[in-house]
Amino acid sequence: MRSNRTDIRRIIAVTLIAVGVVACNGGEGKAGEETAQATSSASPSVTAGSPQTPDPGGKIITIEMLTDEQGNNIFRPAEFEAHRGDVLRYTLVGGVHNVNFLPDSNPGQPGLPAASTFLQLPGQTYDIKVTWNPGRYYFHCDPHALLGMKGWVTVENGN
Repeated sequence: MRSNRTDIRRIIAVTLIAVGVVACNGGEGKAGEETAQATSSASPSVTAGSPQTPDPGGKIITIEMLTDEQGNNIFRPAEFEAHRGDVLRYTLVGGVHNVNFLPDSNPGQPGLPAASTFLQLPGQTYDIKVTWNPGRYYFHCDPHALLGMKGWVTVENGN
């Protein structure tokens, strides 16, 4: 009886590991597939998710979301500078990821966007227009934060 319990536990453990690997490394899609447009429940002054255009003089900053060859879940770059009016374009390269600017990790900062939906197909994007006050803002991927998938954007005035 004891060996049956051990076998069942091993089967469950292997199954859970396999599901985790598929979730982190899956989502293989065809190049050029339609871009996902996430919705946001953030305040009306925040536009997040749908394709955004930078303000005059602003730029689009591309942040890749991926699971690399060594199995690390990362944002690339993980730290960068932006200005009000720029657009942060989170682009899925591989794996299944999202981006979340947690209010409790950015205390007192108004107008943070809602967490994105999970991007699953390479090439999908999630745009956030920078409307925040100057400062340093933390973001992460919800399921991979404890594995190190986190980053910081420093917002400065003007372009």
